[in-house]
Amino acid sequence: MILYPNAKINLGLNIINKRPDGYHNLESLFYPVPLRDKLEIAVSEEFSFSETGIKLDSKPDDNLVLKAYNILKAKYSLSPVNIHLHKSIPFGGGLGGGSSDASFCLSGLNELFKLHLNEQQLADLSVLIGADCPFFIYNKPALVSGIGDIIKPVEFSLKDYFLVLVKPAVGIPTPLAYKNVKPSMPELSISDIIQLPVSEWKQVLKNDFENSVFKSFPELIRLKEILYANGALYASMSGSGSTFYGIFEQEADLRNCFNNMFYFNGWL
Repeated sequence: MILYPNAKINLGLNIINKRPDGYHNLESLFYPVPLRDKLEIAVSEEFSFSETGIKLDSKPDDNLVLKAYNILKAKYSLSPVNIHLHKSIPFGGGLGGGSSDASFCLSGLNELFKLHLNEQQLADLSVLIGADCPFFIYNKPALVSGIGDIIKPVEFSLKDYFLVLVKPAVGIPTPLAYKNVKPSMPELSISDIIQLPVSEWKQVLKNDFENSVFKSFPELIRLKEILYANGALYASMSGSGSTFYGIFEQEADLRNCFNNMFYFNGWL
């Protein structure tokens, strides 16, 4: 079995308030994008896990794919499998690659072993792995709220728009991204903003992490400026960074503008 876990971008990200438990309530729209890893799963006599592609900064034993397998194995006594993961989605960039890999692994094992779990059951299991994982079970545009655990699929499409993704080498620890965030209720909800033409999003669709991150990494402001200077209708940081994306009406190849950085483009 071969699966292709995809990345996501955040269309807007509002930090609404801080909860008594220390977490923050947020609002965002998660949108699947065509940057994909490759995940191979095959029944075997002995369990094995291997990785190629972009080298992760964590031990293989800590990979979320293994966590997904172990959750199902404990519940359903799965047979051993060989799992191979080829990484193309950069880690720590706000693209959800690790969560996507884990969720696709759950769905793949469900199919491979004929467990007959529905999407809601898979989503409930995926919460045990990470907050973003349920989104990738459904893998459709969705408004996300709460601490990222409330997912509401929406009828929304960016079909026929062109996407550019760029990730610099700098990594942004999530605690640092939250450090200077000032929670507030936005004037317009994201669900209202996405009804507007993409060309009108620039002034009203915000990622609240940008102000915080730009204070610590002012060089990142330039990435957003380059995307707009080259014709992006809308540009933003995804999640808590450090990936930036631009949405274009026409095909754009900006790799020469972002030397020595991860770069991807393609139609949405």
